[in-house]
Amino acid sequence: MGGLQRFEQRLESVISGAFARAFRSAVQPVEIAAALQRECDNNAQILSRERRLVPNSFHVELAPSDMARLSPYDSALASELSEQLHKHAEAQAYVFPGPIHIDFEEAADLTTGRFRIRSKAEASVSSDATATQVSRATAFIEVNGSRHPLHLGSLVVGRGTEADLRINDPGVSRRHAEFRQNDRQVEVHDLGSTNGMLVNGQRMSSSLLDDGAVVRVGTTDLVVRIVETDV
Repeated sequence: MGGLQRFEQRLESVISGAFARAFRSAVQPVEIAAALQRECDNNAQILSRERRLVPNSFHVELAPSDMARLSPYDSALASELSEQLHKHAEAQAYVFPGPIHIDFEEAADLTTGRFRIRSKAEASVSSDATATQVSRATAFIEVNGSRHPLHLGSLVVGRGTEADLRINDPGVSRRHAEFRQNDRQVEVHDLGSTNGMLVNGQRMSSSLLDDGAVVRVGTTDLVVRIVETDV
């Protein structure tokens, strides 16, 4: 029995067959599972002879009628689809840059039984900053949905444990770049990284940064935010 057949049987037992009955004439969960696997296969990036990086953030767009049928079961389906992707990744020597996220969205241009998937590799991010430090910051870095404060001084971004802002992106060096804040100015400097950095799409070794500037390291975008304060 193939992996997708086992997935379909497991899903039906988890939600008592209700989902399968609801989707009898619409999009099938096993079709979504197969498409997610193909999305990984088609977007795998070689890290080494034995490891390939694949997307971990997936947005599944469905027709309004299918979305209405799915809504009561979306959490259970997302959980089962994530487990299926982990098994597929293990069999293919794939590496996820962070936790798997699967969201379902309605798309008015799709008809019943049709769906599409958008995916990206979204690195997990961590730092030692507290919520109080974030709230008091006059400048911070936005990355993958989280905010990390800049203080007067510097903030080192990298993949290593010695970095202040740690990004699990294989294209990021252990100490990749350093952000510096001085009064109202923010600047960034490459620290001799292997892959360099882009500032607003241009390769640079250092640059002054305005509010909204985008610094790309590896495949990860870091957005600079400067808070307006009363002088």
